[in-house]
Amino acid sequence: MAKVLVVDDDASLRALYTKELTYEGHEVAVAASGKEALESIDVSRPDIVVLDIKMEGMDGLSALDEIMKLDRTIPVILNTAYSTFKSDFTTWSADAYVVKSSDLKELKETIDQILQAH
Repeated sequence: MAKVLVVDDDASLRALYTKELTYEGHEVAVAASGKEALESIDVSRPDIVVLDIKMEGMDGLSALDEIMKLDRTIPVILNTAYSTFKSDFTTWSADAYVVKSSDLKELKETIDQILQAH
């Protein structure tokens, strides 16, 4: 299927997303920070990025801006526990905004929809 880059500072969430998305047939790469995400994209372009917002160092919004500068064609899903960022205009360049949940159904469906559209 697709190469998905999961960017989250929570190791347990990276492991869960890797397991679930691999089960869905995707190849999954992970990064623990915005800086790691940019380094990963530089080495191997993903088909889609799932990006947390609240991270130490370079936050997800700064990483989103840098990803857009590198390659505007890479779809990005902002995946955060905070719905309040949805109204922040800096999130508008993302392809989707999914609030974190223990049920990954919405995230998986959003990934599939965006990949089909691209």
